[in-house]
Amino acid sequence: MEPLASKIRPQNLEEFVGQQHLAGPGKPLRAAIGQKHLFSFILWGPPGVGKTTLARIYAKALGADYYELSAVSAGKDDIRKIISNGKPPIPNVTSAYDLPPAFAAQRGPRKTSELKKEGPEPQRPKILFLDEIHRFNKAQQDYLLPFVESGQLTLIGATTENPSFEVISPLLSRCRVFVLNELSRDEMKQVIKRTGIKMDGSAGDWLVKMANGDARAAITMIENTLKLYGKITEENLKQTLQSKFLRYDKAGEEHYNTISAFIKSMRASQADAALYYLARMVEAGEDPLFIARRMVVFASEDIGLAQPTALVVANAVFRACETIGYPECAINLAHGAAYLCQCKKNRSAYNALRAAQSDVKQHGNLPVPLKIRNAVTNLMEDLGYGEGYEKYDKNDYLPGELKGKKYLE
Repeated sequence: MEPLASKIRPQNLEEFVGQQHLAGPGKPLRAAIGQKHLFSFILWGPPGVGKTTLARIYAKALGADYYELSAVSAGKDDIRKIISNGKPPIPNVTSAYDLPPAFAAQRGPRKTSELKKEGPEPQRPKILFLDEIHRFNKAQQDYLLPFVESGQLTLIGATTENPSFEVISPLLSRCRVFVLNELSRDEMKQVIKRTGIKMDGSAGDWLVKMANGDARAAITMIENTLKLYGKITEENLKQTLQSKFLRYDKAGEEHYNTISAFIKSMRASQADAALYYLARMVEAGEDPLFIARRMVVFASEDIGLAQPTALVVANAVFRACETIGYPECAINLAHGAAYLCQCKKNRSAYNALRAAQSDVKQHGNLPVPLKIRNAVTNLMEDLGYGEGYEKYDKNDYLPGELKGKKYLE
């Protein structure tokens, strides 16, 4: 059964809600569509704000063969299939590679009369929409680059992460970046109205607040509530929120609850619990680099001097996630989490830093003792900079006000 979000997806800019700085009159994407200007670009913004919809509207308006992949599961072979695909496209229809059948069928089957036209049909441009492009590792992006560079593929990337950090420079330089915003309350109300589902004012207000600018979250909540309860009320929406149907929201409470449980399980050396919470994040599609970053921090904050090689392992896990990506890097995450759980814990370096920071905030920039200042000019030397310094001096080097203070216990 076709999801509600797919049924009501806008087919043109007149139906599209939000992103008026890009899709409004005289704005970049509307102008590009109107002029049928073919170019590669990246849509950067939070979930559920219209990235996929804008890509489909653009491809349809340009009469291009449209291919849609998710970087979470796609690889080089998928790109190779698109490039080598010799099947004639259906006239006036965006291609349906990896798309729901309903989208491919919107414009109907190819007419017999069109098959009899003399001469080859003009080749249509190929547009690849790559969702979560930040999940493509460097090698995968390198493989994609020459096809974009040569014009064999026009790329539309979608990402929730800053492309400056997640997309390789050569690929980024060949794309224009458009920043999308979360939908306003009024725009969210327009989206909810498009569903055609009746609800009272309090239910609508609660739904707008819960979705936090994410149209897909709101539509999915409506659909799941109808399946569970048959009608939309505020109470039914709240009950649905607790149900198994609710997605893992990477910007919501469950996101922070799960990563917190993961870290605290490692801190308590409970490997089984840590691996369970890790598995929940992996299955929900959490960014592996987000998990790996927290492990790098944990290696210094909680393990620290007890086993300094923990930081080396955590950094290796981060690098593996960066270069390999899902699904295989889940194994690297599990390996790293199990190792960090088993390490002895020592927060002394972390605690020492925090205590020193507290003194810096309290006392400001206290004068550095002359003995350990660097005498870079004759005047400084005359003033006593560096005088009496010995390499392995046992005397206290702290500023006068802090003499005898111990941070590292």
